[in-house]
Amino acid sequence: MIVRHFLHWVRTAPAAERAEATSALARAFLYSDLSPDDLGAAEGAMLMLLDDPSPLVRRALADALAASPAAPPAIIFALAADQPSIAAPVLALSPLFVDADLVDAVATGAPPVQAAIASRAALPRSVAAAIAEVGTAEACLVLVENRCADIAPLSMDRMVERFGHLAAIREALLGRDDLAVATRQILVAKLSETLAGFVAGREWLDLDHARRIAREACEKATVAIAADSATSEVRPLIRHLRVTGQLTAGLILRALLSGNVVLFEEALSELADMPVARVSGLVHDRGTSGLHALFDRAGLPASTFPAFKEAILAMREGGLISEPGDAARLKRRMIERVLTRCEDQDLGELEPLLTLLRRFATEAAREEARLFCDELVAASLDAEDCSEAA
Repeated sequence: MIVRHFLHWVRTAPAAERAEATSALARAFLYSDLSPDDLGAAEGAMLMLLDDPSPLVRRALADALAASPAAPPAIIFALAADQPSIAAPVLALSPLFVDADLVDAVATGAPPVQAAIASRAALPRSVAAAIAEVGTAEACLVLVENRCADIAPLSMDRMVERFGHLAAIREALLGRDDLAVATRQILVAKLSETLAGFVAGREWLDLDHARRIAREACEKATVAIAADSATSEVRPLIRHLRVTGQLTAGLILRALLSGNVVLFEEALSELADMPVARVSGLVHDRGTSGLHALFDRAGLPASTFPAFKEAILAMREGGLISEPGDAARLKRRMIERVLTRCEDQDLGELEPLLTLLRRFATEAAREEARLFCDELVAASLDAEDCSEAA
């Protein structure tokens, strides 16, 4: 009887009132103790309301039914095919959809629909893969920020490939704890490329100079990433660097001069195609003949061997132990020792190496000065706090 009165009234009521009444009808269907006849009548009325000309009414129906497993499937699927503002809450919340439904909606839906699906709790891996492949940047950002989504590493890589140049997506990806080390390095490389292009475009630096600075910043960040990663993750990073042409003598030398022995040995192991235990033995052996053979097998430029040899000798003598800092920061005294030893060798082909070492020395000195100043400021603030407390 109530539903009959509702159907009579709804034909002439204003849209806003129809929407409010529709929401009440849907909640009554879900939560009230209605008789089977009344339930059937209420479902029929809601099916009729799917044809209401006002989107306010259909949106009210979607909002009321979206999260309920007891909602009539026919109504849910019809609402999911409606305009994006109506389909979005249903696709974001309804438990009635299977994975295939959601994948199809991602492939055919408008950007708001894709974003709504990306926000679903416990989003399955297959749906996340579809969003990573064809979703808009907005949908991919929502997906990356959805900590309940099951995102495969390949899907992460695909989003980096498509939208890694966008700052919002890049920052969201870098904020995830489950991001693979190689993927994290790709994002850093993309950031370096973007910054180099921006600086050159503004004519603040010429393109070659901007690219060199960006490359060295990327190498510095790569060593830092490796230093913060588990040992088991370093080899995949090394392989990625080799495939992308980033596993250069300069990067490997930076790793050694930063005290990142794991990255250094893994890089030589990859390039020389030797077990890392064998490489480690040659690196820490007292002689240099085996080290020279290892260096040649790795295919590194012969002109860089003196710097590697002097750095390894310094490391063997405990040079890393006396240096402050972690395995992500260049060690100033170690660099200065290597630079002094290399400058004593009168070899013309060493000049590019000496230039690189001087840049390393400058970077290490500036970093050391920054850390020293930070410590002074911190000590001053601590002293002021103690004085005020007294």
